[in-house]
Parts: sequence; structure tokens; C-alpha cells
Amino acid sequence: MNEKKYPEVGGKSAKRALILLVIVYVFNFVDRQILAVLAEDIKADLGISDSDLGFLFGTAFAVFYSIFGIPLGKLADVWSRKNLLSIGLATWSIMTALSGTAKSFTALSVYRIGVGIGESSASPASYSILSDYFSPKVRSTILSIYSSGVYLGAGIGLFLGGWILQLWTNAFPDPSIAPFGLKGWQAAFMIVGLPGVILAFFTWGIVEPKRGGSEGIETPEEKHPFKMMFKEFIGISPFGILYSDKPMKPLVINILLGSLIFLICFQLTQITGDLVQWTAFGLGAYILTCWIQSLQIREPVTFEMIFGSKAFILSTIGFPFISFVTYSMAAFGPAFYMRNHGINEAEVATILGLMTAFFGTVGVIAGGVIGDKLREKHINGRLFVGFGVIVIAIPSGIAFLYEENLYLSYFYYAFFQIATPMWVGIAPATASDLVMPRMRGVAGAFYILMVSMLGLALGPYCVGKLSDIYFINGLSEAEALRNALASGLSVLSITTLALIGACYYLPKEEKTRLERARRLGEEIN
Repeated sequence: MNEKKYPEVGGKSAKRALILLVIVYVFNFVDRQILAVLAEDIKADLGISDSDLGFLFGTAFAVFYSIFGIPLGKLADVWSRKNLLSIGLATWSIMTALSGTAKSFTALSVYRIGVGIGESSASPASYSILSDYFSPKVRSTILSIYSSGVYLGAGIGLFLGGWILQLWTNAFPDPSIAPFGLKGWQAAFMIVGLPGVILAFFTWGIVEPKRGGSEGIETPEEKHPFKMMFKEFIGISPFGILYSDKPMKPLVINILLGSLIFLICFQLTQITGDLVQWTAFGLGAYILTCWIQSLQIREPVTFEMIFGSKAFILSTIGFPFISFVTYSMAAFGPAFYMRNHGINEAEVATILGLMTAFFGTVGVIAGGVIGDKLREKHINGRLFVGFGVIVIAIPSGIAFLYEENLYLSYFYYAFFQIATPMWVGIAPATASDLVMPRMRGVAGAFYILMVSMLGLALGPYCVGKLSDIYFINGLSEAEALRNALASGLSVLSITTLALIGACYYLPKEEKTRLERARRLGEEIN
């Protein structure tokens, strides 16, 4: 039997795959970001608050994105990654289009959950494909190029959303005469959602690289991939504990941790009055707890490689708190400029859309290149980029929020947009370097889960809630949102402490990666 031929590492197939995956990530964030520029119309039409908008932008999406990211990350490790990606792309595109049919907060929440489930397939599969298609020496650069889709997509989403909204509203000021009775924000969801279904046919044609091929590590094919995924689904529930030979101890621990999560979320519900937010967040936190416990039972080597690495844990705590800030700004940036500077949707869509797309892309790619260059000279070089982000983000963020001159505010916003994405390719590259190739889908899913839970599920909601509180206490809607966004920058102190710890542990843990894996029982050829 002839040995299966795989495409060349770094060859033409690799470059074609990179281009397609960037386009997919652009679609990913167009569908995700469009909500921000439509927020003021949705808020008025559905009669909801800033914290409700934060829930729609963040928690409704993030929790289910996180939950399904775990089993789908496992499927990316054992099945066709390009097939998984294509099915997920079609799913989230259809759900985005269906968001245009929503006539209530509940319906829109359900569709946002559907978008989150579909999008959870994308990054674990993409990280795994690209890590096998390109040499580890350029991994940060490649993942940063891939991650540029975040900012291209966010910018395009703002641009398209704002212009579709304005053009539709001008053409049909009375929704009753519009096609299907659609309002501008509903039409925008439909128009940007459907093209993703067509793109899914192109991603189906990506050629799969050899797992571990970029590092010369043999990874056997899994004969029963969906059985493995089903086990991972069981693993995110309390039933995953039953895999243990002695389930009583982990069951007691699970009950205690579940009770603690319930009590914390119950208290937060009592304080804030936001039952849906803390129910969803508590569900996500409990499922994460179940998954970690079951992973320890089912795959002890993978568990130890991930959770036995202090550098991995600290970096996947530190970097997500940068996303707390960036997701908050992404969710409320358009509303901030509309409320504080009196510009309309089309102008904010054009200016912020183009700035986000251009400066964000420059920042994310520059961060990856700088990280790889620093890495050549120092093993912690990639992590140093994270400190640079903090040094630039805080003053530029304060400056653009409190500058009264609109054009100077845009000038500072540009610096903020260059700095804040520089870590995006750094974090998954650091995670990939600390685990074995067959574990990268799961490790990537955990990293994305942390970004989703700490950044996306908390950032927009907390800033939205602060805005509501400031407003209730007498500030105008414009001042309330500005102060809330500025307050959100304080979480970067957590990032600073976590990255200091990661710099301490990473040199030893990366150097001993193969040795630790062999000691845990991993077979390495």
C-alpha cells in the first residue's frame, strides 16, 4: 500500500490554506462585530439597556462558543479539520442571517447563541491546520496573519453594518413598506450572513496537512473521531466523572465546586438583577469545571501537559484580560462616538470600520513579527510583546476617550488599535509551544474558552453594567459610557501580574516539553 502523500510544509497548499483561513476569520468577525454598529437601533427597537447589549454582544455568544469549543476542539484533533471548519462556517452564517428575523430580545439571544456554537469550530481547526502547515520558527507570524482576520472582519462588519443600516432606513423610512417588513438592523444581519454559506464550499477544498509534520512528530490517525468527540461532550457534563475507577472523590469535588459557582452567581444576580447574564456565565463556569475534571480522568497526559504548565495557565489568564478591554471597546466604541461626538451610523461605520481594519491588521501582524524576532534572542520574547501592549493601551485608551476634539480622538484611537491586537498571535503560539501536536486542538479550545469567558462574556457586560450604574447615578448616557470604558482598562493590572509569572516559568517548561511528555507516558517517535 502506498504511503499517503501530504502537501509540503510552507508550500503552495500552505499559502492557499492561509489565505482562505484569513477570509474565514474575516467572515467570523463580520458576523460577530456587526452587532456593535447596530446596537443603538436594536436598543431603541427592542427596549433594552446597555447591559443587555453587553449580554448580546458578549455572554450569549461567548458561553456557548466556549462550551462547544471544547468537544469541537477535540474533533479538530482527530477528524478532518477543513470539513469541521466548513460545517461551522455554514452554521454561523445561517444563524447570523436568522438574527434578522428577531423581533424580541429573547429571539436575538437565541440566534446569537447559534452564532457562537457555529464559530466555536473555526479557530481550533485553523490553529491546528496552520501549526502543521508552517514551521514553528514562523508560528507567531503565521498565526498573527491569520488573526488579522479579526480586525479586517471587525472593520468590515462596522462598515457594512452602518452603511446597510443607513441606506435601508433612507430607502424605507416606514418599515411597513420595506421588503418583508424588515427594519434596517434586521436587513443588515441578513445581507452579511448569507455569503458565508457560499464560502463554506471553498473551504471544503482545503488540503489537510500531516499532523505534526512541521515538527517531524508522527501522530497516528484516530479511527473513531466522532466517538472521541462524544466522549468530550460527556466530559463537559458531570457524567464525565463516571470514567473514573473511583468516582466518589471527584464527584464530591464537583458538587462542592458547582455549589460554590451557584452561590457566587446567585449573589451576583441579587446584586445586579441580571438573572440571564449570571445563569449563562455560571453554566459556562460549571461546564469548564466538569471538563477539566473529566480530562484529568480520560486523558491524564493531555491534562498534565496543559494544567501542569504554570506558564500555560498564567498566559491563558493574562492575555484574555486584554481581550476584556478590546471586546468592550469593540462592543461600545461606535456607541461611544455616536453619543459623545454626535456622529451618525454611516460616519462611525466608515471611520471606525476603516481604522479598525487597517490599524488593527497592522498591529496584529506587527505583534507576531516582533514576537518571533524577540523570541530568537530570548525565550520569553513573545511574552514581552504583552507588556508593550499594556504600556501603550492605557494612555492611548484614556486619551481617545476623554479628548474633546473628534479628530484628535481618532488619532489616539489609531494608536490604541495598533497596540491592543499585538498579542493576538502571540498567545496561541505560546500555547502551541507548550503541548504536543495531538493536543493542540484541545489546548487551543481551552485558550479560546478563557478568552471567551474572561474577555467576551465579562468585558462587554461589565462595561455595559457600569454604564447603566453611572447613568442611574446622574451622568448622561454619553458620560456614563465613557467612564465605564475607561474603568475597564483597570483589568490590565491582572494581565501584568500574570505575564510576569509566565515569564518566570516558561523557559524551563518549554525546554522540558518532550521530557515531561515522555515521563507522563506519551509515545514520541
